[in-house]
Amino acid sequence: MFRIDLALKRGFRSGRMGALRSVVAAATLLGGAGAACAAEVIVGLTAWPSAQVTGHIIGELAAEKFGDTPVFLERGSVGLLTAIAKGEADIYPELWSPNLDAAVQRVGGSLTISPRSVAGHQGICATSAAVRQTGIRSVADLTKPEIAAAFDTDDDGRGELWIGDGSWFSSNVERVRARSIGYDQTMQLLEGAEAVAMAAVDAGSALDRPVVFYCYSPHHVFVLHDIVVLEEPAYDAARWSIVAPADDKDWLAHSRAETGWDKSSLSIAFATRLTTERPELAEMLARMQFEPGDIAAMSYAVEVDGKSPEAAAEEWLAANRARVEGWFK
Repeated sequence: MFRIDLALKRGFRSGRMGALRSVVAAATLLGGAGAACAAEVIVGLTAWPSAQVTGHIIGELAAEKFGDTPVFLERGSVGLLTAIAKGEADIYPELWSPNLDAAVQRVGGSLTISPRSVAGHQGICATSAAVRQTGIRSVADLTKPEIAAAFDTDDDGRGELWIGDGSWFSSNVERVRARSIGYDQTMQLLEGAEAVAMAAVDAGSALDRPVVFYCYSPHHVFVLHDIVVLEEPAYDAARWSIVAPADDKDWLAHSRAETGWDKSSLSIAFATRLTTERPELAEMLARMQFEPGDIAAMSYAVEVDGKSPEAAAEEWLAANRARVEGWFK
């Protein structure tokens, strides 16, 4: 039996490092020209591979260029924004929009978002085996019991659909979308670690078995497998209203999302106080520019090649030194 449900139900456990703030140490520049500030820089690491690699790239550059000591803080998406607002973290390596737009509004001026971004996409994807064997073409097809049955691996009468890591705000949105469109009645919505979900996609592709799952790009899965993005109505603001769990205990009942996602993007974000406390670091963060291919390659390095985020970051920096130096000119 091709089982993925039990493993996926085990959510990502974010690290708890508490508030980390160091006393700024003065470092005298060569030649006595002046002084630069070096400090611990708290870089957030959210639970997807490219963000962890990006975070380590930022940490490496902060150490190399400014003598800082990077400290890495594992948090969920909203938790990391809260930590930045409280002064417990400095940098959010990959902030997704529109996923966290409402949360960004809540933290207000404590957060600055880089003007540079990478275009992304979010939706529901299927393996080629799923399309070929079931005829599924659209997200709405998941409401059909005969199609949903093809994704039932535990014989409970409903198919399985991974909707994201439990710490991602997008997982809440996907739960709303399932309820609004109706496939929450035919599909079991699973939250869990992305690595486990991608292993299920790998196995499904290798064994020619149908799998459907939440997907986003840039991502290595589109390089590794023949993946189909399911069709759905274009984004319509009049049919999309997401209430945050922090704002309403009945957020799911009071939310709706009957269409596809709005245009998505990811950007580096950082604590606004850095613009005055550490202007050279803030300037670097605002000048950094990744491309979709970079993000997909980072994901591939961790999830497929089995490299640590630290090692993947070092390799990326070595291969892109000319681009990196351009960020400092």
